[in-house]
Amino acid sequence: MRSTLRITWPYLWRYRRGLGWGFGALLLKDLTAAALPLTIKAGIDSLTEGFHLRAVFWFAALLVGISAIKGFFQYWMRVIIISISRDIEYDLRNDLFRHLTRLSSGFYSRHRTGDIMARATNDLNAVRMMFGPGIMYWTETSLTFGMALIVMLAIDWRLTLMALSPAPLVSIAVVFFGRRIHDRFEVIQGLFSDISSRVQENLAGVRVIRAYVQEDSELRTFEVLNRDYIDQNIRLVRLSGVFMPLLQALIGLTFLILLWVGGLRLMRGELTLGTFVMFNTYLSMLIWPMIAFGWVVNLMQRGNASLKRIAEFMGEVPEIASPASPTPLPSPFQGRIEFRSVAVRYDGTSALSGIDLTIPAGATVAVVGHTGSGKTSLVRLVSRLMDPSEGAVLLDGVDAREFSPADVRSVIGMVPQETFLFSATLAENIAFGVKEATEEQIRHAADLAGLTTDIEAFPEGFQTMVGERGITLSGGQKQRTAIARAILRNPKILILDDALSSVDTVTEERILTGLGRVMHGRTTILISHRISTVRQADRIYVLDAGRIVEQGTHSELIELGGYYAELYQRQLLEEELEAI
Repeated sequence: MRSTLRITWPYLWRYRRGLGWGFGALLLKDLTAAALPLTIKAGIDSLTEGFHLRAVFWFAALLVGISAIKGFFQYWMRVIIISISRDIEYDLRNDLFRHLTRLSSGFYSRHRTGDIMARATNDLNAVRMMFGPGIMYWTETSLTFGMALIVMLAIDWRLTLMALSPAPLVSIAVVFFGRRIHDRFEVIQGLFSDISSRVQENLAGVRVIRAYVQEDSELRTFEVLNRDYIDQNIRLVRLSGVFMPLLQALIGLTFLILLWVGGLRLMRGELTLGTFVMFNTYLSMLIWPMIAFGWVVNLMQRGNASLKRIAEFMGEVPEIASPASPTPLPSPFQGRIEFRSVAVRYDGTSALSGIDLTIPAGATVAVVGHTGSGKTSLVRLVSRLMDPSEGAVLLDGVDAREFSPADVRSVIGMVPQETFLFSATLAENIAFGVKEATEEQIRHAADLAGLTTDIEAFPEGFQTMVGERGITLSGGQKQRTAIARAILRNPKILILDDALSSVDTVTEERILTGLGRVMHGRTTILISHRISTVRQADRIYVLDAGRIVEQGTHSELIELGGYYAELYQRQLLEEELEAI
């Protein structure tokens, strides 16, 4: 509860003035509503003493006037409070999305995409209903009940206590059912996350599902999840189906008591007709609060369950955070990289150990090694996508952890192993990191990446939509688009993590020729399994089991006769076999 209050309080405080006006209108609406039965009592008692047509018109006009005032304040109460609930939903959704974009990759490895989507949509809607109708009607029903109770007690406390004797049963029912509604809704939201995750995974992997003819199997799995979701919702409906009629039955019991006891006292002359009608009017006013109370409890329990789920995400702390007072990047930034006794561990498993190397500014270095040798972990340290478990990575002589991650990444252009393209045009994907890029700059970057010929073959050229994750492009085209995106940023450090694995050797040679001009004057790190990609590097490092086992130029490593030389000989043999 404390964590959820910590999240919601800033939003409520931000709109405190509007909430003040909204609840002020709510208070005035309830005050005028409470005055209606008193006006009816005065009118009836006046007419029983002697009928006057003028009095009838006067009381009728007074009732219409009070009702109009009540309606005016009720309108603004709803407009203001419901609008603020939408504003809070807007702010909370933006803040949640902003927070999600700052979380480290470890968070996304622990949580499924569908679960994140469910919390960002379905749960946020439940929170909005709690902040809007939930809080508004909770306050309104409480005030209405309180005001009516005060007036009724002041006029006839005995009749009031007898008529409202079922009220404790209402409280017991609310507490009993409210807790169970909350628990069941948490289960339902969890199942909704499971369904969302399953749909997202199946749509993303639809080609794999079809390739392995698993459509029926996946459909059966989805049907099981869907049936479980429906069953849990039906259980909640059954619970609510008992809760609401029970409240109505208790309300009917109050009317029965009032009609029986009040009617007897009216016939004995202990009660005026106006007072009897007033009591019935107040009880009629309390029908909606009593019914709404059950609905509001449902909304509040649902909203609280959803807010708890959102609070779990908002409470996540990014593993890679900016220091309280980040050091500004040196100006001008040179791009010198130094690893000092760097080690990286994942859940106790060592990915890198004892890494010591220096990459001079403007140099081109290459990293090769077996799959899982730690190549990607090495370059992720440079861009602060992760921090070392031991040691330090220095940029221009300063520990990278002293810089803001955003500042570090602003001078780095990185093409990761897994190429990701957005569902947008080719031009928008290339210009993703440089929003103000001109058409000429986009075309130049595409040319350097060896993509221009392919783009010219498309009917719409640079305005071609690539589809979700670039589904309409080949693997090589996606990689070259990602290379063009990195080039366009004009970074001081360029990182190509196996970025040419999906292109043929001819295209690779053309791209490397273009990149030769780009890499001049900037620090470049190449990761590749192809010797043809890395042979021109100023220095080549060979990783094995997270350690540097070989280093030198291409010719030096060939003479050494180790892993690099074996890889070179194997690839020469493969090329000769392909040529036959």
